[in-house]
Amino acid sequence: MSIEIKTAKIEPIRNTYAHIVRRFGDKPASRYQEATYDVAANTNFHYKPLWDQEHDLNDPSRTAIAMEDWYAFKDPRQFYYGTYVQNRASMQEKAEGNFSFFEKRRLGDALPDVVRDRCITFMLPLRHVEQAANLNNMYCSSNANFCTALSQAAIFEGMDRLGTAQYYSRVGLALDGNTGSSLIAAKEDWMNNPAWQGVRAYCEKTLTVKDWFETFIAQNLVFDTLANDLYFRQFDAWLTENGGQDIVMLTDFMQVRATETQRWADSIIKTAAKESEANADHIRSWISSWRIHAQAALEPLATAMLSETALPEAFAALEKRLTKIGVGE
Repeated sequence: MSIEIKTAKIEPIRNTYAHIVRRFGDKPASRYQEATYDVAANTNFHYKPLWDQEHDLNDPSRTAIAMEDWYAFKDPRQFYYGTYVQNRASMQEKAEGNFSFFEKRRLGDALPDVVRDRCITFMLPLRHVEQAANLNNMYCSSNANFCTALSQAAIFEGMDRLGTAQYYSRVGLALDGNTGSSLIAAKEDWMNNPAWQGVRAYCEKTLTVKDWFETFIAQNLVFDTLANDLYFRQFDAWLTENGGQDIVMLTDFMQVRATETQRWADSIIKTAAKESEANADHIRSWISSWRIHAQAALEPLATAMLSETALPEAFAALEKRLTKIGVGE
């Protein structure tokens, strides 16, 4: 008795969903496309939200920015839930390894006192800044819910910022032997140290902005660019020069995430600015306004933490980024 095995090729009845076909044609779609495009409802709303009677539930008019097709915004990382979780799980595994190595080798005990004190005073209060960034990005996500390409990326960023705040808390615990004393001291600095009061005011001000795209500009473009240069370039250099290079290992997650997020934020701003002159004018106006706020907020902190030249160097990095994405002055 012989058995003959044959293969049969079964052609699918259709390649993807009808709304994806209308946008990209009748061909196999990527998982990012199927999870992102034209998912949010935009018709047949039965009532106005009780908290905002002037708008529909998913309403593009909550920002001054106008787009012919809001799905022109896309994430260059092509993150949807599955790929985002896998990517962040890998990053978290590496971060946990760094913390485990730091604690197992008792590297915190070998740090100079000046490094430990400066980290507690000038780095750990960033966990409060990151909490504000979490709220701002969640606000962007909830108000951009008419476009899944925007809302899902913004909520991923919001969760990243919450994770970053937790990692800054972990840095404190690694410095104080898990007593929590460093976090108490850092909160005291956040509440009362004059160097931090401008940043506190900036964070509180961003939480009151009504236009979600302006919030995006204030948080993910202006403030983040300046803070990232101050901490991940200039303060890192100071740590290395003063025997605190082991601390840099604990902030690897924050630095990798910030670099990656910049690609997404740049693509959003560049796409909006290219859509129309009106959009570009709004964006430049918001940048100009929030630059003034950021300078007043960060000047005392940058001077106390580094030097009087630190903030001008950070502004040079901001100018370079603005020029690159086409919204420079």
